[in-house]
Parts: sequence; structure tokens; C-alpha cells
Amino acid sequence: MDNKLKKIIMADDDMTNLNIAKNALIDRYDVFTVPSAKKLFQILEKVTPDLILLDIEMPEMNGYEAIEKLKSSESTSDIPVIFLTGNIDPESELKGLSMGAIDYIAKPFSFPLLSKRVEVHLLVEDQKKELKNYNSNLEIMVEEKTKEVSELQSTLLQTVAELVEYRDNITGGHIERTQEYLRVLVNALQKHGLYSEEISTWDIDLFIMSSQLHDVGKIGIKDHILMKPDRLTKDEMEIMKTHAVLGVEIIRKIEAKTKGNEFLKYAEILAGTHHEKWDGSGYPLGLKGNEIPLQGRLMALVDVYDALTQIRPYKGAASHEEAVDIIKKDMGFQFDPKLDEIFSIHEKEFKNIANENQT
Repeated sequence: MDNKLKKIIMADDDMTNLNIAKNALIDRYDVFTVPSAKKLFQILEKVTPDLILLDIEMPEMNGYEAIEKLKSSESTSDIPVIFLTGNIDPESELKGLSMGAIDYIAKPFSFPLLSKRVEVHLLVEDQKKELKNYNSNLEIMVEEKTKEVSELQSTLLQTVAELVEYRDNITGGHIERTQEYLRVLVNALQKHGLYSEEISTWDIDLFIMSSQLHDVGKIGIKDHILMKPDRLTKDEMEIMKTHAVLGVEIIRKIEAKTKGNEFLKYAEILAGTHHEKWDGSGYPLGLKGNEIPLQGRLMALVDVYDALTQIRPYKGAASHEEAVDIIKKDMGFQFDPKLDEIFSIHEKEFKNIANENQT
């Protein structure tokens, strides 16, 4: 427990008042007395008091001028100030309180009254500090709990995503790579000012994290189709296409049991629209152009790039250059044509990610 005495500085040009106040308080507090506001600021360079008793009528710098200076400095603005004056009138009292004083004490002093007023105000200040510390600690606790929840969400997402990849074992690493490609695209769009107004409304980290669920609907696809080592037949491909709808259904079931979960909203968009095409020939809804949410348009591009550059049992891996050429030819047909220039400028970053994450 801290047993240090509270520090009080009293500034008054009347030595009698200084002595009376010091005698009233010295038994319980560490009291410093100064005969002017100038001396007050000199001692404040060495001592940080818990309370200042400040006379109003002083030469050179009066109490109002002194408190204005105190409140304008970061180092002294929080020190409570009680005005001392022989002239109590409503206008003066209102002025002082408006400038930041916490109370007025009339002269001549009553020993018991002065002591009790100081005691009460110091107690209030202690309670304010305790409340401030409590609020600070509470904020830290909330931040820690929020971080824990966020980490739990991320872990659950990653676990579900890994479950999808475990079943669809021919596309290992796809989710991790597409997340990195997405971040490249989003950063590039922000850098070049394309769709920047829309992207400014996103939580980028949640959006990237939610992309892990873009293929979650594959959980509902039968093994003999999902894990088939050869090309799918037309009928099998139609069944495979249902993973987009299944993904939306799965995420909506989760959303129905949660409240305001933004990352699930992103995940629903990505799961349901990453196979839509700019010209309207995609699935499951046949959306066209800007009808396709921007999130889905970005996911479509990175999804195809990754599929092209990775080995499958039924095909070899296209080179980065071949994949870029295919994607650029499809701008305006499969992909948003506004992404053409951005993709061209940053395609080497895609190549680096692909090379670093080969499966």
C-alpha cells in the first residue's frame, strides 16, 4: 500500500493565509507554499502535486491567468485546482468553474472547513483515478477477449478450409495461395484508386480471412465426384457446380445462429459468386457485369489463376506466363475488364506467390 502523503501546493501573496493553510493541513499532507503564480510554475517543474490551492487576487499573474496556463499544458492540465478568494460572487465563481476549477474556498479560512474540503476533493480525485484505471483495465480485457474470439474464428475457418482440402486432395494449398493473391489484388486496387470507394467500406482482413470458405460447399459433394482423378463428365460437372449453392446454404445456416458476423457475410458472397462470369455465362445465378459483387469478381480471377498454374491428375500445370495470357484474353468475358491493367502491373507478385507455395 502507498503511504506517501498527498502533495498540495498553495499559491497566495498573503503570507498570513499561507501560514494558516499550512498549519491546517501539514499534519495530513505534504504542503508547499509559494507567494506568487510565477513561483507556482517554478515549483511545478520539480513537484507534481495532487491538488493546487490558488489565490485569485495576485500581482503580475492572477489566479484566472494561472489556471488558464495550467489547463493549457499537458503536464498540469489534470491537476485539480481550488480557488481561494475573499470575494465570492456568482459571476466570479462561474468564471472560475468554467475555466476548470473544482471548487471555491472563501477567506478567511476555517481550519476544519478547509481541511474537510481538501479531504473530500482528494478523495473524489482518487475515485476518479481508480475509475479511469478500471476503465483502462476493462478496455484491455475487452481487447484481449476480442483478440481471443478473432483467433478462434480464424482457427475454426482454417480448420473447415483444411477439411475441404483434405477431401479435395488434388487441390492442396489452393486456399492459402488464393488468400495471398487476393491480398495482392486488393492492395493494388487501393494503390491505383480503382474501386477504392467500395473497398474503403470493407474490413480487408476479415474479407481475406473469409475467402477460406469460398469452396466450403465442396463438403456436400460426393467423394466419387470430388476426388475423381480424371476429368468430370458433363453430368458430374453439373453436380460439382452445385458446390457454390451448397456453400451459401452452409454459411447461411451458421449466420442464422450468430448475430452481425461480418466475415460470414463476405464468405457467403465469395462462396456464391466466385464462379460467376462477367459475360453472364457463369454459375450458379448467371450474374453479369457489375451484378457480380466485387468480392466475387476478385475471387474468380485468383481462383482461375491458381487452377491454371497447379498440376491436376487430368492436366499439367500451365506456366505463369501461359496463365496470365489466358486470363488477359478472358478479360471482358470471364473477368472484369477493369482488372486487366491492375493484373498486368502486379502479375509478377502472383508468380512469386505461386513459386513459393508449390504443391
